[in-house]
Amino acid sequence: MAITAQQVKELRDKTGAGMMDCKKALVEADGDFEKAIEILRKKGASVAAKRAERTANEGIVKTQILDDGQTGVMLEVNCETDFVAKSDDFVKFADTVMNVIVEHSPADLNQLMELEAGGLKIKDLLLEVTGKIGEKIEISRFVIEKADNGLVVDYVHHGAKLGVLVRVDNIGDKKDEFAATVKDIAMQIAAMKPLYVYPGDVPAEVIEKEKEIYREVARKEGKPEQILDRIAEGKLKKFFQENCLVEQTFIKDNTKTVGDVMNELNKQYGTEAKIKLFHRFHLSDENK
Repeated sequence: MAITAQQVKELRDKTGAGMMDCKKALVEADGDFEKAIEILRKKGASVAAKRAERTANEGIVKTQILDDGQTGVMLEVNCETDFVAKSDDFVKFADTVMNVIVEHSPADLNQLMELEAGGLKIKDLLLEVTGKIGEKIEISRFVIEKADNGLVVDYVHHGAKLGVLVRVDNIGDKKDEFAATVKDIAMQIAAMKPLYVYPGDVPAEVIEKEKEIYREVARKEGKPEQILDRIAEGKLKKFFQENCLVEQTFIKDNTKTVGDVMNELNKQYGTEAKIKLFHRFHLSDENK
């Protein structure tokens, strides 16, 4: 049967696929609109399969703060090229995924994929956008944080390739007083890449491994065996200063640590606020 331009336009409006792809799908489906949509979805699955081994290291990091600052959401969606990361179709898809997370609070990626937006499951929307764009698209990770009587603050670096959520508990009614400083701490996390909040958060096996490295380096430098442990302890203090947020020098005042800044605020406002945790999403991270 003859396929009209109006039919092609309707299919394009509904799916966002290219004009030629829509026409081919309608011809193959003999004008059956629903079958044509299914054909286009299968094309998306085919593209996804072909692209499965490709790396998707570009993309976007999005954040959203809710519940008067007590809830924060961060999402990373990846693609292959920066050009696609800035495209309307990709950004719209990321926005849709974020909206579904905010509305339904899924427990993990598997649950997220089964949720619906506009009558389609996220996993089907993912296939659609993959077919349309022609690149590997991935929803890599997301996190939802709720502060206990506190505050969740976000920071997204220019270009949306790096995002941070930091959660501070026990602020009480002093959110406004803490907000600017917690934002600075979020920026600190983005810039200085701490691995832990407190020295006590560092796993024992990591500490022992670091100490063994320090001992071995000192041993090869000819240091006496009896002082190796002391040298290792001194080096470990430096490790904490570099890798634990509260021990890092505060980027806005190098005479204080982040821990000092929090202690001063608690003293000033009579609070017992505590940095509970942070999340740092960067597109080039290997551990996702």
